[in-house]
Amino acid sequence: MQAGNPVVGAPMAVAGAQSRSEDEESLGVKDVKRTATQAFGTGVPKRRSSSRSIKRKKFDDELVESSLVKSSSRVKGPPVIEPVRCSGSEPSSSEKKKVTKSGTALTLPLNMVVNPAPITKRVKKSKQPLHITKDLGRWKPADDLLLINAVLQTTDLTSVHLGVKFSCRFTLREIKERWYALLYDPVISKLAWQAMRQLHPEAIAAIQSKALFSQPEEALLAKIGSTSQPKLDVFQELLCKHPGVFHPSRTPKSLLVHWQLLKQYYLLDDQSVQPLPKGDQVLNFSDAEQMVDDVKLKESRDEVLEHELMISDRHQKREIRQLEQELPRWQVLVDSITGMSMPDFDNQTLAALRGRMVRYLMRSREITLGRATKDKPIDVDLSLEGPAWKISRKQGIIKLKNNGDFFIANEGRRPIYIDGRPVLSGNKWKLNNNSVVEIAGLRFVFLINLELISLIKAEAAKMTQQ
Repeated sequence: MQAGNPVVGAPMAVAGAQSRSEDEESLGVKDVKRTATQAFGTGVPKRRSSSRSIKRKKFDDELVESSLVKSSSRVKGPPVIEPVRCSGSEPSSSEKKKVTKSGTALTLPLNMVVNPAPITKRVKKSKQPLHITKDLGRWKPADDLLLINAVLQTTDLTSVHLGVKFSCRFTLREIKERWYALLYDPVISKLAWQAMRQLHPEAIAAIQSKALFSQPEEALLAKIGSTSQPKLDVFQELLCKHPGVFHPSRTPKSLLVHWQLLKQYYLLDDQSVQPLPKGDQVLNFSDAEQMVDDVKLKESRDEVLEHELMISDRHQKREIRQLEQELPRWQVLVDSITGMSMPDFDNQTLAALRGRMVRYLMRSREITLGRATKDKPIDVDLSLEGPAWKISRKQGIIKLKNNGDFFIANEGRRPIYIDGRPVLSGNKWKLNNNSVVEIAGLRFVFLINLELISLIKAEAAKMTQQ
């Protein structure tokens, strides 16, 4: 019986190393085959097949193996099964043989799974195009053509940085890196060349017309005298005489414009730059223009400033609306100061208490102020002016004395303000002409009929003399 085990076990190990079809079978079926080979040797009798799975109690290591088989069946590639044994249970000899067989069968697939070489290649291939596209996205084909033309004309990257206006504000270092990349990087140069070939001929002509002037070109233009007034024929003759010096895109008009610039900056041969005075250094126009930063002259749109201005404008409009709403409240004070609202008193009106809505006339020597009710009438009903629910029913009394002075006595619970001074309950205060009386938020101006009061004072003085 023991001699039959190696014969049966060897084909099973070889079959497990060559293919992984045994992952689809359950561990219960494998155990049935092993017990049958151990019992009957090489002759395995036919077994009855059933659709139901054989249920039996599994060992700890078989439970772990079955869970690993299920999880490995979900992952693509060869499964990795590692036998795990819990402490406390000693494995039998048949279990040890199972572990050794499974270990020998899994050595080859483990070497096949650990293969990091294709991963590194994939990362390199995915990163390189992103870097190139990012670099080409910042440098447009027009910028590359401008750079090439400017370098061919001046052979100086510093002059290119100062004189050429690209689509972006590149630094000198970025211009150098781009130029070296166009020279020595085959990938970038190939992509840039393909992009430049796709430009429209009119765009290419416009770019070439912006090429910087070389030193030989400026030397030929500087020979023309500053006192002369050359025409286009002179520059056309220059182009015909020196076709190898001037750029193919030069026109007589462009040469005339550049000659005028040379004349403006005193760069012609017959011109000399005057030295600056030693004392007070007075700059001429050309020197001052060189000191001006072109970036500051551009009217760039500042979104932050526009947002702040919009907020301040909204705040100012809100304040204006609030002042317009408060204007009628202060109209009484304005009218009292200017005197334009002085009413026309008759012979029976001693004084008037003018509010924003209503004007109360005082035709007796004593009147009462307050809030009128059905049970208790009052001389001056302040509820006609506005909300008077905070005013007492009998708030105060205004009296005229024999000497012509008016006094107000506070009879209510809340104070009465006369020209901003509070008059508490039980106290009295003298009222003058144009005095402001404020009661629970309602403002009134006390206006005195000065002519009638002067007559009353005169009659009082006569009575005292008699």
